[in-house]
Amino acid sequence: MGGGTEFDGKLSFEGAVRIDGKFTGQIRGEGMIIVGEKGKVQAEIETGVVMVRGEVHGIIRAKNRIEAYAPAKIFGDLHAPVLVFGEGVIFEGTSHMTGDLEKEDKKKAPGPP
Repeated sequence: MGGGTEFDGKLSFEGAVRIDGKFTGQIRGEGMIIVGEKGKVQAEIETGVVMVRGEVHGIIRAKNRIEAYAPAKIFGDLHAPVLVFGEGVIFEGTSHMTGDLEKEDKKKAPGPP
């Protein structure tokens, strides 16, 4: 999604996707999502790798890693086994470093009575 574009909805993908516009909704994929410097995302993100240089509000669940580099701004909850933040990144929220997101999700799910 190029600069100046706006999208509201659900995005599913394989491979890599770059967002330089404004996105609101849900993002699910097996590859990498890149939020460019001009990108603004308000979403629940679940994918393999997330790289942020723009602004993200919401929950990010990455199977492999989350990376953020200036001038990135992240507001929300992060779930990934590896977090990489460069100098100058703004982060407000919580981070959960776990090796297995599926196990974490099962802990949250209510069990049989």
